[in-house]
Amino acid sequence: MANHEKHRFPINHVLGFFLSISMTILAMIVVFKTNFSSTVIMWFIGTLAFLQAGVQLFLFMHITEGQEKLTNLINIAYSAFLAFVIIIGSFWILTSGHAAY
Repeated sequence: MANHEKHRFPINHVLGFFLSISMTILAMIVVFKTNFSSTVIMWFIGTLAFLQAGVQLFLFMHITEGQEKLTNLINIAYSAFLAFVIIIGSFWILTSGHAAY
């Protein structure tokens, strides 16, 4: 790595930090200052959480940089699949009445 690249200003980190903080503040404003239904609030918070995860992956973790771009994307896709299976499986077990009596 060249010496001038080593000491440059981390604009991606600063931008990611301010975007993350602004999304968090926006979510707090929606929760505490609006009269939206709980369903709308949950969808809004979920959308902001998804966007914030994307900001952190691209601006903090540099997911598209380096030699292993495809490996990083495959790992993220696999992690998302596992999270989906765990969430849907938990929901299915908890709501379908398979409890032992």
